[in-house]
Amino acid sequence: MVGNLGKKLILHLYTGPSPMARRFLSLDLMTVAMGIAVGIILVGFALWLRRGLPRDPGAPLSRRAVFVKAMLEFLETQLLGGFRSPELVRSLFPLLSTLFLYVLLSNWLSIVPKAEAPTQNLNVTLGLAVMVYGLSHFYAVRQKGLRRHLRSYLEPYPFLLPMNLIGDFGRTLSHAFRLFGNILGGSILTAVVLDLAGKAFTKLGPYLAPVIFTAGVAAGTILNAWFGIFVGFIQALVFALLAATYIKLFVD
Repeated sequence: MVGNLGKKLILHLYTGPSPMARRFLSLDLMTVAMGIAVGIILVGFALWLRRGLPRDPGAPLSRRAVFVKAMLEFLETQLLGGFRSPELVRSLFPLLSTLFLYVLLSNWLSIVPKAEAPTQNLNVTLGLAVMVYGLSHFYAVRQKGLRRHLRSYLEPYPFLLPMNLIGDFGRTLSHAFRLFGNILGGSILTAVVLDLAGKAFTKLGPYLAPVIFTAGVAAGTILNAWFGIFVGFIQALVFALLAATYIKLFVD
């Protein structure tokens, strides 16, 4: 979670080699690298868990299999406990559990020195929120049909259509900004504490400086672990829960 806040390594791509070429894409290289790392770690973790599952259904469960079962039951209960349709639960479970694990690991990367959580980038959280919004419409159309789904925007009165559309827009923005703000806020607070500890070490007297520096580093380390591990877990769970809630709001 500790890093040089405000400094970004951006790759700009242009439409051609000419100096007059227009820029059409900019990439935050740290965010892209961390996002790819999260995907690779999740795939490796899934393969490692799969190797520990017994192929014989009657065989006793290994510790790895018990862990997988407990994790899946926890996610299904927390994320999909309010859904009535078993078919919809089976369809949504891989999506929402993967979303939770991706956000969780992205948040946890912030405790690694020199690493940056992808969820500190608003483009990432907004992209995930927009994806959830699009999937909400997809599942709503599949469950209720296109005509009934579109008609829901005219309820309870047709003149409320603009308000219903604004409500959709606001939910998507709040979904993205909630995760982004909490993760970035933890990074800023930790960086400020560690920076103050470093300045105290250089400016205070030779006897008091080590005490202040040690206390500052200890506080920064505790904050880094708190925001990275605990708050990171809570925010990942909240993000996935809100995704499930928004989808349920559309399909009901």
